Amino acid sequence: MIEMIEQISIDLSNYCSKQCPFCYNHSRPEGATMWRPSEVIRLATDCIAHGVRAVSLGGGEPFEYDGVFDIIRALYPRCYLTVTTNGLPLEHDAVWLQLLRDAPDKIHVTIHRPHDADEVRRVEGLIRRLAATRIKPGLNLLVEADRVPEATAVFARFLGLLTRQQIILVPRRPDHTPSARQLAEVAGRQPFQAPACLTRCLRPERFVSISWDKQVNSCSYAGGKAPLRSLDHAGLLDALSRVTWQRCGS
Repeated sequence: MIEMIEQISIDLSNYCSKQCPFCYNHSRPEGATMWRPSEVIRLATDCIAHGVRAVSLGGGEPFEYDGVFDIIRALYPRCYLTVTTNGLPLEHDAVWLQLLRDAPDKIHVTIHRPHDADEVRRVEGLIRRLAATRIKPGLNLLVEADRVPEATAVFARFLGLLTRQQIILVPRRPDHTPSARQLAEVAGRQPFQAPACLTRCLRPERFVSISWDKQVNSCSYAGGKAPLRSLDHAGLLDALSRVTWQRCGS
């Protein structure tokens, strides 16, 4: 049982126009959500009151979720607030200007296809724009076992813009998953950031993932999730106690 939750990740929906075929969240343009903005705010606010320090908003694509800026306004600066995005909605002036008005602490932009030169250039341009604001930029770089050279080139390219601490290597799941050795190769055999266990499956102790359909687990990828019975810190602990822990991809 987790005694102290420090970070929660909330998938606002599984709406996403990008349609990556390998999405672990099965996101799609006609996706769904069970969250109202007020419910996200209620849950996150109570968790913050009980010691949660950091909240990450994801999806789906969070900037395709109606009400994301209401949530950002309510939570910042009460916690360290991060939003993970593919960056495509931020190409629209109205969304970009709203982001500048209602800014979180950090925006992590994901490159899903390091072999796609257009995607790499687009994300590079967005990170440069973010770096000129008060929002701290970060990069999530998806790594596939058979695309290590392309990911290595992208990692080296973005070291000109970001520190190693701002780049997270995301192993593709559940297939084409790179080894820890391959991730180290991408990072030039220097220390690197990664969100997943690399050498063996362990249940995170202070992190909780909450899905678009209000299911809870200690890992975003693992099966065995349990539903929230109440939208507060007590409900989160209750759901965690009912999780049937499984390995990634189970």
